Amino acid sequence: MKKLLISLFAMAFFLVSAPVFADNIELAKTSTIESIVKSGQLRVGFESGYLPFEMTNTKGTYIGFDIDMGKALAKAMGVKYFPVNTAWDGIIPALMTNKFDIIISGMTCTQERNLAINFTNPYIVIGQAILLNKKHEGKVLSYKDLNDPKYTITSKLGTTGEQAVKRMIPKATYKSFEVETEACMEVIQGNADATVYDLPLIEIMQAQHGAGKTIALTKPFTFEPLAMAIRKGDPDFLNFLNNFLRQYQNDGRYERAYAKWIQSNDWQEDVKK
Repeated sequence: MKKLLISLFAMAFFLVSAPVFADNIELAKTSTIESIVKSGQLRVGFESGYLPFEMTNTKGTYIGFDIDMGKALAKAMGVKYFPVNTAWDGIIPALMTNKFDIIISGMTCTQERNLAINFTNPYIVIGQAILLNKKHEGKVLSYKDLNDPKYTITSKLGTTGEQAVKRMIPKATYKSFEVETEACMEVIQGNADATVYDLPLIEIMQAQHGAGKTIALTKPFTFEPLAMAIRKGDPDFLNFLNNFLRQYQNDGRYERAYAKWIQSNDWQEDVKK
C-alpha cells in the first residue's frame, strides 16, 4: 500500500510538473541569449559623450568604463562586441524595438524606467552634484540654496539630472540641453548659475575647463544606482547578466577598470574635445 501511494504521488507530480517544465523550455528558447549566440555578436546600445563611461577618442573609437565592461560581457558570451551609438532620448524605445540587445550607458535605475524595461543589479552608485559659477562661492552651499527663480540651472534633457532639478529645485529657472557638456559650458562661460549632473562628469568638467571659473559641490544629493537594461520578459538573460556582474566585480577586472576610468585622468588627452 505504501509503495502504491508513493507511485501515485510520483505520477501526479509528473503530470503537474511536465507542462510547467515544457513551458520553461519554450521560454528559454525565446531568450535574447539565444539570438546573441546565434548571431555571434552582442549589440550594445549607448550614447557616446558621457564621461568617463562612454566616449569617442581622437581616432573615432569608443572608449570608457561601460565600453570595457560591455566588451568583457561579449567575451564571456563568446561573441563579438558590436557598439550601437544612440541618441539618449530614443535609447529605451530603440531597445524595446530590438535595435540592440542591451543598454550599457550609465543608465540610472528609476522606477519610471523600470515600468518599461528591466534592470540588472547595479554596477556602480553615483548621485547628482553641482557645478557652480564661481561668483556664487560661499553663498550657495547646496542644492537647497539654488531653489529661487533668480538662479538659472542647466542639465541634460531626459536625464535624472533634469528630474532632480524639477523635483528638488522647482523654483529655479531651468534650461535643458541635448548634450551634458554644453549644459556645463553655460556655467563655465557665465551664462547660467549652476549645472546639475552626475558627479563624475561634474568633477571632470571642473578639472578640464572650470578652474578659476567654477566651484564643484561634489557631495551627491541623490542616490543613483547605474545598471544594464534589457527588455522585459527575459529571466534567463537577466540571470546571466547578474552572474556576470558578480564575477566581473570580484575577480579584479572591475577594480582595474575603476582605477583606469574613474580614479585616473590619463584617458582625457585621448578624447575628442
